[in-house]
Amino acid sequence: MAREFQRGHKAKISDLTAGTDLYVGVSIAGPGLTFDISCFGLDANEQLSDDRYFVFYNQPKSPEESIQQLGAQAGDSESFRVTLDRIPAGIHRLSFTASVDGDGQMSQIGPGYIRIVAGGEEVVRYSFTGSEFSTERALMIGDFYLKDVWRFAAVGQGFDGGLAALLKNFGGEVAEEEAAPEQQVPAQATGAPGFAPPPQAAAPAPSFGAPAQAPAPAAAFAAPPQPAAHQPAAPQQQPVHSAPTMVGPLTTPPAAPYGQPPHPPQQPGPPSYGQVPGRQPGYGGQVPPPAPAPAPYGQQPAYGQQPPYGQQPSYGQQPPYGQAPGQAPGQQPAAGAGLAAALQPYKEAPTGARWTPQNQQLMRVDLSMGGQAVLARQGSMVLYQGKVDFSYKGAGFAGRIVGNATGQEMQLMRCTGRGQVFLAETGAHLHAIELQGDGICVSAENVLAFDESLQHEVRRIEGHGIPGGALFTMQFQGSGTVIVKTHGVPVVLPVTPTTFADSNAIVAWSSASQVIISSQVRLRRNAYPGHSGETVNLQFRGAPGNFIVVQPYEV
Repeated sequence: MAREFQRGHKAKISDLTAGTDLYVGVSIAGPGLTFDISCFGLDANEQLSDDRYFVFYNQPKSPEESIQQLGAQAGDSESFRVTLDRIPAGIHRLSFTASVDGDGQMSQIGPGYIRIVAGGEEVVRYSFTGSEFSTERALMIGDFYLKDVWRFAAVGQGFDGGLAALLKNFGGEVAEEEAAPEQQVPAQATGAPGFAPPPQAAAPAPSFGAPAQAPAPAAAFAAPPQPAAHQPAAPQQQPVHSAPTMVGPLTTPPAAPYGQPPHPPQQPGPPSYGQVPGRQPGYGGQVPPPAPAPAPYGQQPAYGQQPPYGQQPSYGQQPPYGQAPGQAPGQQPAAGAGLAAALQPYKEAPTGARWTPQNQQLMRVDLSMGGQAVLARQGSMVLYQGKVDFSYKGAGFAGRIVGNATGQEMQLMRCTGRGQVFLAETGAHLHAIELQGDGICVSAENVLAFDESLQHEVRRIEGHGIPGGALFTMQFQGSGTVIVKTHGVPVVLPVTPTTFADSNAIVAWSSASQVIISSQVRLRRNAYPGHSGETVNLQFRGAPGNFIVVQPYEV
């Protein structure tokens, strides 16, 4: 039975089928509309770096025939054959798109879908309707993307502009844009069907053979006739805020071992700290103030005190502002060093993922990947690049009442567009947790951001002997990523029958875990001196595989 996907759902191809020779069918129709249905083979930066992997009506297959356009068949408006194990290593994403040819909008389409067939059996289907869109003239329907293994994502993201705009968005260029629409041959000789789904043909979708067998030669599948249209010129890569602004590894020179004596001062030493040798004292003849007395040799300077001139900072001590780590004050940088070397440890971390930690306290999300919005805590944006829109995300009247009553209210903003947003809050440690159909419980105060595709609701933890009679938490389920913030580096422990955690230190736990409130000391004894202070604990139970996350901090 085929799995029904919703927008934003993702799954590994290996979880859907063992085959790699797949049939992809797309159905989209509207009254009086014709469509261009294409497949973009993109690199790790989501750019069309090789125009031979733009498979469309005028180029129906890739060079090695791992992607082939088969035409309308088996009730589908357009179909493709995708052989995953033959796709070159430089292709990381296959984006299946549809665009209106001529006038029209995606709001005018009827029920449509994209489906995957393996071995003659439909394994997954994502359906959509025109009510989900407005004035868009193109649609990014679904993606195959490589993240360790090949996966499928239901995108369902509308896009302003037609096929030419999609091509430019992926880094390509269109030659003779005005002449191309006039020479285009519609896929259907007659008028496009109405809002009803297209009738099923007598012949079923191709099975392409059993997954274990080698794929049949491409000659067995007749490609649609090629119309005499001009081919687009070779695209030139135009990054759309998906490449990092500063590309470089995060490298920090190691500090001296704790307790090891620092290096002796350089000879000859200058008259005073900060004064250039061979020159008179600073501007205006003012003599800089004397440096503080250095600590005894081998002893760390006091907190906030700079080390003596020429002496390396001790373990855990930061160098003076503007001084590169491992470099003595006044010392000339090595060949090739300078401002770039000083900023090298803090450069942006490059990656092709949607969520990328820049350091322990800063998270970057690329909105152009995944085609879905992000809900983030209001005021958590510290930087953004590209075209990004921020709007208020209300919880509704009922949501505000529940949030106020349970303490699980989240003031959120909605981030949309095509760009990169950097998120942080009060220097808290940030952790990206990806969900693939499973669930996790997190207190609202520990949530920084999450994909809009995730379902979230307030969950009640029953208990006796505590004020209010219960505790509350937020439960996230579905496919997407949630960013959890902690005070310090947390620890993840498996759930056993004897696992207890302080209610103030617990950050998150697997939603399948059973939670029981355990009170070690009665509350009425809190007024007496000598109690332990550990009054309310949570006991966790569950099958193997369940976990809890605890931070080294108590409120």
